[in-house]
Amino acid sequence: MWFRNLLLYRLNTAFDPSAEHLHEQLQAGTFRACGSLEMSSMGWDRPLGRHGHALTHAANGCIMVCARIEEKVLPQTVVREILDERVDEIETEQMRRVPRKERLALRDEILQDLLPKAFTRSSHIYAYIAPHEGWLVVDASSVKKAEEVLTLLRKSLGSLPATPLDVNTTPAAVMTSWLQGQALPGDFVLGDECELRDPSQDGGIVRCRRQDLGGEEIQTHLQAGKQVARLALEWNERLACVLGEDLAVRRLRFLDVVQEEAKQTEAGDAAARFDADFALMTLELSRFIPRLVEVFGGEQSPAAAA
Repeated sequence: MWFRNLLLYRLNTAFDPSAEHLHEQLQAGTFRACGSLEMSSMGWDRPLGRHGHALTHAANGCIMVCARIEEKVLPQTVVREILDERVDEIETEQMRRVPRKERLALRDEILQDLLPKAFTRSSHIYAYIAPHEGWLVVDASSVKKAEEVLTLLRKSLGSLPATPLDVNTTPAAVMTSWLQGQALPGDFVLGDECELRDPSQDGGIVRCRRQDLGGEEIQTHLQAGKQVARLALEWNERLACVLGEDLAVRRLRFLDVVQEEAKQTEAGDAAARFDADFALMTLELSRFIPRLVEVFGGEQSPAAAA
């Protein structure tokens, strides 16, 4: 189980439940399939899938949870085509123009007719809680998806005081200074990808891949006032990622040295393999996350954030 993204949330109070207790708390929110007239459904699923029974999985002092989302698939082109046909029928038969409010009502009727027949698609969002370090780590590529998991978790637990990671220095300014020639911390290396943005409203955006980030072209954009919004980095020869100005970690890859360590760990079945990979992953991230926070000036205190 290797995460591809990291959205980091600081737990503002001690997290006490054990994996077993947390499983019991999550049971009321166990995933159920969409009803015939529901567009989507979300609930807790087993992190190990068919290889496990519990709604939590613990390893290396961390507890993993898994949210499953099921959504009805209704192509808007199909809905629009049916709506246009009904509007055309009404306007032809009744010799009148269908107003916007009536069109919206017709659209709702069409959706209600189509929902029971619609196909569904499922996706999973994994997260883990590191109680000793005080982190909630969500494997989601968007803040919206991560917040949906937090909302579901708060509903199951009653409350969960957690806030997005906030640091003392502006990540965009720090990463921009690296491209301008300031030395990176010794354990970080620039990759070959970045996104530059003009901070002014409606400013331009430049995306570069497989590019020499120290080259003249990049420097020209920086001199014009653009700042780094995303930057490819490698850390300690153990992982690589694209880091955002919001400190969201995307396209996370654990490099060869970590993968070799994983291969050397004996695992008799799929559940044991999952457990070993999860333990190794959280061990690596327990080193990387504090280092990331340190590089950007440490965490901002609640008083300073206010």
